[in-house]
Amino acid sequence: MAQRGRKPTPTAIKELEGNPGHRPLNKNEPKPIKKAPACPKSLSAEARKEWRRLCKELEQMGVLTNLDMGVFATYCDAYAKWKEANDFLNERGLFYITPSGYPQQFPQVQIAQNYAKLMNRCAQELGLTPSARTRLIAAAEFSDEDELDELLGGG
Repeated sequence: MAQRGRKPTPTAIKELEGNPGHRPLNKNEPKPIKKAPACPKSLSAEARKEWRRLCKELEQMGVLTNLDMGVFATYCDAYAKWKEANDFLNERGLFYITPSGYPQQFPQVQIAQNYAKLMNRCAQELGLTPSARTRLIAAAEFSDEDELDELLGGG
């Protein structure tokens, strides 16, 4: 059964945004290790190229973990397919003339639009759009030891 209402914002995102709602944060939320996953071998060459282009930056931002591989792979795959459709349209235009003499839109127009929507949804999840980034506050670099010292009252 589907859940009602907005999907909950992850605690890490709320912390980066400065907890704008001032509601208590979920301290028991799972915290995956902030390490980028390996690029799936099933991705096309163009999708792997996009993976390499963004992977390190997303890892440094702290938003890419092993758990995010699916959404990031989906983004990269959608990018590759969107690019392929756009390259086709850039070469041939948006329309062709049917044998009966009527202009007809190439199917790649719809394909490009569908993959652009999918890319945008994934980009929102990963903080890749300007509007998604404006809600984030860059966290200062820290190590696990610094966090432990703070919890124990040291440092």
